[in-house]
Amino acid sequence: MLGAGAPGSQCSSEEQMDRIDAMKVFVSAVDEGSLAGAGRRLGRSPAAVSRAIAFLEAHVGAELLHRATRSLKLSEAGERYAAACRRVLVDLEEADILAAGERSAPRGTLTLTAPVITGEDILRPVLDAFMNEYQTVSARLYLLDRPVNLIDEGIDVALRIAHLADSSFVAIRLGEVRRVIAASPRYIARHPVIREPADLAKHQIIAMTHFGLDSWSFPPLEGSSIPRAIQFTPRLVVNTVRAAVASAAEGHGVTRLFSYHLAEEIREGRLQILLGKDEYPPLPVHLLAPQGRFSVPKVRAFVDFAVPRLKRYFTRLTNEASRSAAAIRSSRGRVSAE
Repeated sequence: MLGAGAPGSQCSSEEQMDRIDAMKVFVSAVDEGSLAGAGRRLGRSPAAVSRAIAFLEAHVGAELLHRATRSLKLSEAGERYAAACRRVLVDLEEADILAAGERSAPRGTLTLTAPVITGEDILRPVLDAFMNEYQTVSARLYLLDRPVNLIDEGIDVALRIAHLADSSFVAIRLGEVRRVIAASPRYIARHPVIREPADLAKHQIIAMTHFGLDSWSFPPLEGSSIPRAIQFTPRLVVNTVRAAVASAAEGHGVTRLFSYHLAEEIREGRLQILLGKDEYPPLPVHLLAPQGRFSVPKVRAFVDFAVPRLKRYFTRLTNEASRSAAAIRSSRGRVSAE
């Protein structure tokens, strides 16, 4: 009986190992957007990648990927299966780490996400410096101006600018940012004074999707609980932060963005913050990870490396904004006296 059962047990074990390996191939194909890309990432031929995915599709009895000449698209079943595969692979990685204990050094691929400009200007330099220190860690940085499901999309660490509602994640507060109205000194000098939000209706507005295309909201007046909504017809609508910043700095209108988007222009005097007394309270900035991920050496090492650097950045940003506001108030006081 033992001899008859042993081959079956071996076959089952090999099939399980094949499934895990095939899951890694499948997730790589999804991440890379092509079979060839997955092959390059894993050091395998496109044919081997195709066989692994075909194995999974035969196992689950459903098509996971719609294959085109140059791209891949997940089927509805594939979307659900990809999220499940990521969870399985993360659990396996954490199990390996627990077994290795203190002997486990930071290694592997670290997956991060952040809003586009935050990632490009703030997180990316820190990540580059981290990888110089940890040669056995590589990284994938997804810059996305949309909500990201950290579990389903296999994210280790996210940088978020928002009040956090989900307590299932571990969060480290880095600082805060303001939502500010700004225009260039040249524009301000040539157009009617902006003393209160209602004055914006008379101005050329440079609008962005994430900050309101045809209206901007402001906190309620004292004694009221209803936010103020200022309606306008934008003179220019753009879909990138850099375009909005450049247009405003060149004197073409008034824009609304996060304070860190405009930090350099404000520091250099090319933009000036308006309506500071009518701003909403600042939004917190956090480094965020799913429960358990901070115990993974590559994640723990990155967090320990990045947090003090990011905190210094956001502290400096807050201090610069305070100095700028004080300078503007002082300048206005001198003009009134004259």
